[in-house]
Amino acid sequence: MSRIGKKPIPVPTNVDVNIEGRKITVKGPKGTLTLEHRPEVRVEWDSKERLIYVKPVSEGKKSRKVKAFWGLYRALVNNMVVGVSQGFTKRLFIEGKGYSARVQKNELILELGYCHPVRFPLQEGIEVQVKGNWIEITGADKQKVGQLAANIYRSRPPNAYTGKGVRYEGQEIKLKPGKVLAAGKGM
Repeated sequence: MSRIGKKPIPVPTNVDVNIEGRKITVKGPKGTLTLEHRPEVRVEWDSKERLIYVKPVSEGKKSRKVKAFWGLYRALVNNMVVGVSQGFTKRLFIEGKGYSARVQKNELILELGYCHPVRFPLQEGIEVQVKGNWIEITGADKQKVGQLAANIYRSRPPNAYTGKGVRYEGQEIKLKPGKVLAAGKGM
């Protein structure tokens, strides 16, 4: 049995759920998300109790693949419900002299010490705010928010010696000692 798949998904009152065949549509104050699930699982909506159940199609002995899809689609549907009701946020910090970020039209432009600016086009449903050296990415789709944050992080990961670069909020960088300190001649 899938431990994650067995749990029902509670739906807030401000969220509407529509299931047509294999297509699930979840609509809330933060937006609308749709998902088409695999045939190995089925999704049921209990409108009285406001719960969504994800169940495997075969009730007998379940293969490892079916169990994996069961838990996966339960997590994906739960992320849709949370996304349209509360939204997801990722925060990144830019550290380094001359490093900066700005939003122009539908594009995030980063100055990260390269000879050219690094540009990221913003997808529909994703909102980016720049406050000083902080970049805040918000949206209803957890995958899009996380992917944009990962792409920004990958454009200039933190340097192990100086700490310059882009890092996630709460990420601590343990700096390596330089050559002089490592040899013990620095002081």
